[in-house]
Amino acid sequence: MTRPVGSFVGGKWLEDAPGGRLVSVDPAREEPVAEALLADAEKFVDACRTARDAQRGWAAVPAPVRGRVVEQIGRLVEANADALSALVTREIGKPISEARGEVQEVIDTCSFFAGEGRRLYGQTVPSEMPDKQLFTFRVPVGVAAIVTAGNFPVAVPSWYLVPALLCGNAVVWKPAEYTPAIAQAFTELFVRGGLPDGVLNTVLADGPTTSDGLARALDAGLVDKIGFTGSSAVGTRIGELAGRHLQNPCLELGGKNPLVVMPDADLDLAVEGALFSGFGTAGQRCTSLGTAIVHAGVHDGFLSRLDAAVRGAAIGDPTRADVLYGPMISQRFLDAFEQHLGLVESHHALHGSTGTGRITPANPRGEFTGEPGLYAHPTIVDGVREGDALYRTETFGPVIGIAEFETFDEAVALANGHGYGLSASIYTSTPVHAFRFRERVSAGMVSVNNSTSGAEAHLPFGGNGRSGNGSRQSGIWVLDQFTRWQSMNWDYAGKLQKAQMDTAVLPSDPGFRLP
Repeated sequence: MTRPVGSFVGGKWLEDAPGGRLVSVDPAREEPVAEALLADAEKFVDACRTARDAQRGWAAVPAPVRGRVVEQIGRLVEANADALSALVTREIGKPISEARGEVQEVIDTCSFFAGEGRRLYGQTVPSEMPDKQLFTFRVPVGVAAIVTAGNFPVAVPSWYLVPALLCGNAVVWKPAEYTPAIAQAFTELFVRGGLPDGVLNTVLADGPTTSDGLARALDAGLVDKIGFTGSSAVGTRIGELAGRHLQNPCLELGGKNPLVVMPDADLDLAVEGALFSGFGTAGQRCTSLGTAIVHAGVHDGFLSRLDAAVRGAAIGDPTRADVLYGPMISQRFLDAFEQHLGLVESHHALHGSTGTGRITPANPRGEFTGEPGLYAHPTIVDGVREGDALYRTETFGPVIGIAEFETFDEAVALANGHGYGLSASIYTSTPVHAFRFRERVSAGMVSVNNSTSGAEAHLPFGGNGRSGNGSRQSGIWVLDQFTRWQSMNWDYAGKLQKAQMDTAVLPSDPGFRLP
């Protein structure tokens, strides 16, 4: 029997489903995993109100003690890493090796931010007047509403939840509604780490319901910060909604990430990077490779190597350690991917597999028929040009384009021309190429001789342009998303001293000249 999972509000799991019901399905086996009891907009507002009531008490807990809670959460995740990884693989089909890496990212994030509880530094600032001291303090923003996608169902939420909670905020988390089992497990691990009731609330709801609930909560003054990971189109609407309330959201959006291969690149290394960048997680990552931009002099060698590597890669059961990727996350993602294959044009040439689209008995990949899961052929599209729809569209599936260039300027133009700015990579053995590319590419994250995908807990993550609003997650930089600066001046002179008016001026001799 499929187990029901409701929302978690005020320390209790709710058992009603005013927003309907949705069954999550193991995409590798087409078997049910859990039943989401969806909330309606009013439940979302109730969760925000609960968070508001709990936030002040949580903020009063000393920051080092909040850091200790974060440390305890990390230890619980580590103790439950195998079970959590297996659940990620089961509910969204992510290969077990990648699922373990994702869980490790949560552990690393907790490890990093546990110490930040003792380093929420302000500053003392010298005053221009005597008997006066100036200070700055970090203060929590209040209630953070966090909306995350399901392709990284634990790592990406941890990038928001851990620093937000550490800084003294209360959180309403809206995970992907098609990952209820993962959401329940992740919530339990956080709560068992020592969070008081109401500090973390998890609401299962679909997109339109969340949008409605978020708008109502903002109108009621119950939300102070929005964090969102998802598509650029939805992120734009959330940015507009936040702007009407004079708020600056933390937006981590889509990407069309370039991988430039210079003529002096190690082609085998570049192919290895492209293989993981383009096809890891079945290409269902915001940092997945969009277009490999390859110098004309090495194009044929790169393409032949990549084609051979993709054709030889194992695709299938995600519980196996040797698979390149498993199934698509759900039928919805498979359908969207197949629609994007319609962007292939007559001047393109296809490589990488024995077919395109869904792998079936009628459209197999060698001996693999894809049954009973939601598997898709890996596809390499050669001959991509700047004017192609495939060049400027995020495809979110196992497909990458290849474009040629002659000059470095052409490579940079192709790397930037689609308007996204999340991640970019260059393969070269010439340092000047690496540094010039770093200077001129619009991406918020740049890799040299490495893949477009991959994040570390202490390095800022985020993009520009269509990929985000410049906000950053991870490392110390995310603290600016979940705190506000407060300044204080303390005058103990016993009289009113007016800045810029009562400031002492020492005499000088501006007319002095050396003989």
